[in-house]
Amino acid sequence: MNLRAPRAALLLAAVSTVFASGLLRAQTAPPQNDFGSDAIGYANFAAETRLETKFLAVPNPQRAGEELKTLTAEPHLAATPEDGKTAEYVASQFRADGFETQIVPDRVLLNWPIVQRVEARDAKGHLLLSGPTREHAAGDPAPDDPRVTMPFNGSSGSGDVTGEVVYANYGRREDFNELAARHIDVRGKIVLCRYGENFRGVKVYLAEQRGAAGVILYSDPRDDGFTRGETWPKGPWRPAAAVQGGSVQYLFKYPGDPETPGVASTLDLPDSARIAHPDGPGGNEPHIVSIPLSAHDAEPILRALQGPKTPASWQGGLPFSYRMGPGGVRVHLVSRQESKRRIIWNVIGKIPGADEPDESVIAGNHRDAWVYGAVDPSSGTAAMLEAARGLGALLRAGWRPRRTILFCSWDAEEQGLIGSTEWVEEQDRALDHAVAYFNVDIAVSGPDFSAAAVPSLKEFVRSVTRSVPSPLGGSVYQVWRNRNRTENSGQKSASSTVSKDEPPVGNLGSGSDYTPFLQHAGVPSTDIESSGPYGVYHSAFDDFAWFTTNADPHFLYLQQMARILGLEVLRMADADVLPYDYTAYARQIASQLEAARQRAAEAGLDALDFAPAQAAAARFLAEAQRVTPLESSPSGDPERLNLALRKVETSLLTEAGLPGRPWYKHTIFAPGEATGYAAVVLPGVNEAIDAQNRNLAVQQLEALAAALNRATHVLQSVR
Repeated sequence: MNLRAPRAALLLAAVSTVFASGLLRAQTAPPQNDFGSDAIGYANFAAETRLETKFLAVPNPQRAGEELKTLTAEPHLAATPEDGKTAEYVASQFRADGFETQIVPDRVLLNWPIVQRVEARDAKGHLLLSGPTREHAAGDPAPDDPRVTMPFNGSSGSGDVTGEVVYANYGRREDFNELAARHIDVRGKIVLCRYGENFRGVKVYLAEQRGAAGVILYSDPRDDGFTRGETWPKGPWRPAAAVQGGSVQYLFKYPGDPETPGVASTLDLPDSARIAHPDGPGGNEPHIVSIPLSAHDAEPILRALQGPKTPASWQGGLPFSYRMGPGGVRVHLVSRQESKRRIIWNVIGKIPGADEPDESVIAGNHRDAWVYGAVDPSSGTAAMLEAARGLGALLRAGWRPRRTILFCSWDAEEQGLIGSTEWVEEQDRALDHAVAYFNVDIAVSGPDFSAAAVPSLKEFVRSVTRSVPSPLGGSVYQVWRNRNRTENSGQKSASSTVSKDEPPVGNLGSGSDYTPFLQHAGVPSTDIESSGPYGVYHSAFDDFAWFTTNADPHFLYLQQMARILGLEVLRMADADVLPYDYTAYARQIASQLEAARQRAAEAGLDALDFAPAQAAAARFLAEAQRVTPLESSPSGDPERLNLALRKVETSLLTEAGLPGRPWYKHTIFAPGEATGYAAVVLPGVNEAIDAQNRNLAVQQLEALAAALNRATHVLQSVR
């Protein structure tokens, strides 16, 4: 059953009344298994179906497994020689598939650890810990490779500090508020936080704001270790000695090279264009020390800690009662980081468009890893290579895409989305003609498909998954929908337009390479994943052996993700009319505005005038419902129509950017300042409400209304 029949009917009505040729037509006779029965945007979808059938036959699970094994053969931290080898490998594969390929270097600021030391002593001076301990587990020799870097935090400050320990749970704003309510002062202390619930950089940021001298981040077994099930190598969960490395860059301020916000850090960029102190007030790096630990190393600190018992929700999985501190243990942290400009390598493969070469469809995945990165990100790279293989087969058969296709292998994503951000900043206004960016990062850690997207592309993602077979039988969409039915028991969602029966597509926050495309350049974006129990994230145990034992032993889900990514690209590159759904977008904005109005009232800001912004949202919705692509262009000029449709997303940017973080320009979606990863919808308005800043809320409501009016005007221009 086509759950978006009203929109499809409207589009088909427009076909019959405007173009006798039927520029936009859904296939009326569903193919076997109902695959691809509702794709829109084509004058002749039957021809597209034949093309897609040829493409779907190419991605091969065994070859994907071989590619994954090659990519994970060595640790390949960004800017290392091994990272350079993976760039050459990906470039060679793109060239073999007929892509015009170049390796694009940038010079960016990266830190590598020289000395990291954690010494903990109890109240009597007895040594509790002298670490960190190197990652090791019997049965998996991969972490023992001497090229494996000791786990560290990208962007961490350097320093030598000693202090009492305070346990701050997940290091969320509410956790620090709980400490303050109990009169536990973190100034000059070492804050111990467990991973989870928010971005690790937010934990460090909040600790630094409150005067902490340093931060220890550790993986608690309740979150991804033995309390979840068998640990590696017997099961998928994190062994006690495993450490989650990762960047603590203040990503919510701006991603990318810390020295060059808004400017591409090319090889020839002069020093005068760089920030002198990226750990200062205008930068995105912490000033304080941050060191990650395993549960094994954190346990003696937590066990010795005194002070009041924690709330029940703060209790982790170690076998004793957690306490908040301070008292009972002092820690000495030494962190000496070598921060210097290093060369990274993006790999860009291109298929020029035959009809509209200035318009581009971009697919991307990062290539660098903290260690081996079998799941994160090499599963995504293997899937992208197989998708490229499928397009290469079509090229050899004589096909040429309507629009230009770019496949991009980003570097230094783990350090702060650096490669993709620098490329986006270098492209600048050229991305006004990019019609979509399709991201894949952690492609496969298990069998459960999920996706996130801008609202205009949520139904597009569902449509693509209807055309891809699942290893479990039927289509990916059917398996995804059935799992969602089981989880939600047929309840209705908060939106009156979407049933809980329909598989959910989330919103885009941050934490992967779609961030600069959507939130800085305004390119409509999606992100796809197939997930499962994954306890070795950002550790040396995320290797080929773990992947083949736990995630995808026969590489069938790598094949599935290659097919989905490739069909996203293929459909968007060849569509006669770009298949954006602005009615869904407008409805989500209207719903979120009403939710913000209610939040403002609850926060005591009930006098705020939401009426102009809500009126602007209503006009945008009315125009989106009235202006179908074909009704918009009675002259029959699809190029003009598509240009206008693409401009809607860009219209939602504000040149001034968000308050306090001008790099983020999107008025509808941004990573939350207190979450780092998770999306905040209507970020300017909602964060002003959170801060109870009435004047700022008024200003942001005005900026939002102006953006919505711009988007409405764009739709009106092609009526």
